[in-house]
Amino acid sequence: MDAATTVLLSLGLAADAFAVAVSSGLAIKHMKVNKALKIALFFGFFQALMPVLGWLIGLSFSFLITPIDHWIAFGLLSFIGGRMIYESLQSSEECEKKFNPLDTGTLITLSVATSIDALAVGLGFAVLKDSIALAVTAIGFITFFLTFAGVFIGHKCGNLFANKIEIVGGAILIFIGSRILFMHLTEVPLVIGN
Repeated sequence: MDAATTVLLSLGLAADAFAVAVSSGLAIKHMKVNKALKIALFFGFFQALMPVLGWLIGLSFSFLITPIDHWIAFGLLSFIGGRMIYESLQSSEECEKKFNPLDTGTLITLSVATSIDALAVGLGFAVLKDSIALAVTAIGFITFFLTFAGVFIGHKCGNLFANKIEIVGGAILIFIGSRILFMHLTEVPLVIGN
């Protein structure tokens, strides 16, 4: 795989993570660099890890994950997005714990949900018998930098929308999950052979 293809692949895989990072930035009230770094490290790490896992799983197990990967991503993102919307509609007395994109459990859930496609890419690398070292490095670094910037972009935009920005962030997560599901359900299957 040439460098241009690797970069384009990395940008494509990082798109969902970037959108979720923007949503996360919307929910952060007091922005500091270490908060954006934490989010970017999680997303970058999981985007790099998943192709490696996919490559290790290889063709022998691809039939188990491929049919449901879009449902997993949809379920995880819809759950987190729905929780964000629900909690934003509660008063502070009714809901003490607001959506916290810096919570480790939440970050793992979001990181896994947005990196399911990267797992499938890893399966593709196994099929092609292509080296994954350069691709995995590019995927991880590009995702890290895009999500780092995305958190700050979301935080800056969040100030424009005041206290109900979590509704927007939750809706974005649900939209991303729905888009992933829709794209996979409407794919035209390839017919191989006669």
